[in-house]
Amino acid sequence: FMKLIKAIIKPFKLEDVKAALEEVGVSGMTVIEAKGYGRQKGHTEIYRGSEYTIDFLPKTIIEAVVEDDVVAAATEAIITSAKTGKIGDGKIFILPVESAIRIRTEEKDSEAL
Repeated sequence: FMKLIKAIIKPFKLEDVKAALEEVGVSGMTVIEAKGYGRQKGHTEIYRGSEYTIDFLPKTIIEAVVEDDVVAAATEAIITSAKTGKIGDGKIFILPVESAIRIRTEEKDSEAL
């Protein structure tokens, strides 16, 4: 069986997370630039004397489909490499994947990863 690991991290942590995932055998991923907020609810800044609120902060989403036996190691790798200990470090979501197909070869499921 396979899982989709979806991690929302601080953008400057991307290279660290990528390296950590490669170390545990995750061979591919999709990276998406995003904006969002969680508990931190954005923040205020002062620009030319006026205060304004930044509601959405830059985030990076990493998606990787892995086999079940890699999920724990991949999750730990993301936590270890993405954590700063400060608010806004992000979240990890793990979802079941019903099927995967490599378009070029039509390989399915584990072979498609």
